Amino acid sequence: MNANKTNKSNFAYQAVYTYLLNWIEALPSDVEQRLPSLRQMAQRLNVSLTTIKYAYSLLEDEGLVYARPKLGFYTRVCSSVLPIERSASLLDTVFSSARQPGMLALSSDAPAMLLSLERPLLMIERELARRYPRSPAPLYQPFGELELRSVLADRYTRSPHRCWQAEHVFIGSDLRSILELSLRGLSLDGKVAMVESPCSWVVLRQLLAAGMTIIEVPLAEDGRLDLLQLRRVLDTEPVSVAFLSSTTNVPQGGMVSAADKQQVCRWLAEHDVWLFENDSYGEFCFQPAAARYRDFANPDRLLVFSTFDKVIGAEAPYGYLLCRGHTEQLRHLFLQRAFRLSPIRQKAIAKLFTTRRVELHVKALHKLLYERMQHMKALLKAHGQGCLRIIEPRGGASFWLESNRSVDMRRVFERLLAQGIVIAPGEIFSQAGLWRNHLRLCYTLDWDKDIPHALRCLVKAVQDEAVRGRFQTP
Repeated sequence: MNANKTNKSNFAYQAVYTYLLNWIEALPSDVEQRLPSLRQMAQRLNVSLTTIKYAYSLLEDEGLVYARPKLGFYTRVCSSVLPIERSASLLDTVFSSARQPGMLALSSDAPAMLLSLERPLLMIERELARRYPRSPAPLYQPFGELELRSVLADRYTRSPHRCWQAEHVFIGSDLRSILELSLRGLSLDGKVAMVESPCSWVVLRQLLAAGMTIIEVPLAEDGRLDLLQLRRVLDTEPVSVAFLSSTTNVPQGGMVSAADKQQVCRWLAEHDVWLFENDSYGEFCFQPAAARYRDFANPDRLLVFSTFDKVIGAEAPYGYLLCRGHTEQLRHLFLQRAFRLSPIRQKAIAKLFTTRRVELHVKALHKLLYERMQHMKALLKAHGQGCLRIIEPRGGASFWLESNRSVDMRRVFERLLAQGIVIAPGEIFSQAGLWRNHLRLCYTLDWDKDIPHALRCLVKAVQDEAVRGRFQTP
């Protein structure tokens, strides 16, 4: 029953996404077009506002539409060129293909696909709606519902010296909008950002949208940062902000040691650099009590960001951030944007936390992720024929695989796409065009499908590309 509910929910937003995608493609591409409001589209398609918002956010993530504060969503003019045109177009193809009916997506890093809290969330929401009649008070809080912000502040507080208050928490419609306002509120637009590489494609896209210069510090196979290179970058470049994963590196799956994290935080503090800690997979580290950067960072130059959907599911797409420094600037921007988020949906999410449903769910999901990771590892060893380098991840939802022979994973992606299989080539996780010999392979996928067959197709495509590359005339 739970699985059927989840599948139905997934189908709803996928169907809306496909409808909107086809509708946008039919519009003139040389001028921007205003899209129907969320409420208009919800009434037209007879689905919830949350489902419409999630579908719009997918299109926004892929660069097909953008939001204007208080005006709505607009299509982007096709003639606009992103600074990394090759990777951006590949990224669009990867994520639009993964959402097409009938495609087997080996690229989806959504832990809640394995186990969702959507059904309890909607049940609590209905109960709250019956218990509490609509209030004459404003229908939204510009920074998010106080109850949910208080829950998050308590959840992230670990000691009297590293504590958070509700006033330090901000909730927005999705992760990209949270990052957009954070960068603008801290006057970081157009500055220099240092990121670990490979890096989350959502982060890369938002940094590019903010006109920032990106410097990548590649991760070693075990997930360690090259501290000498990182220190050299800080000493020679005007870095204003660093984006780093809290525990498990996203998407590589390795982990930086506590001692290295402490050293990095010292250097960031010396250079007065903002630290944006990506906590999207902080719950899914397989190592107990793993150190976070926030354990050592300067609290006045720290911002922690994440989303609810990784744990709860697609019905909770909201992004959130915690920040103690320069909160007045952030409040001003959040007041301007005035996210109209469902207050009852936020209260329902808060209740999932206060009743320990999230805590118990994370434990179950954590165990399931580890089991699926081990199962995928066994399948890769059984069907990989030694052509892929397999390093067991320390957490998260995916393997970061490297071909043992030089291949362009973009061409492997194209071969598999013709067979109805979608992978995530490594180059979409780099602004500088790195990792073209790598791919991200997730184990949060539809395990009812023939995964061994898909892996055999993947291996054959890698082998065929390796042979093609060997005999191709320079």
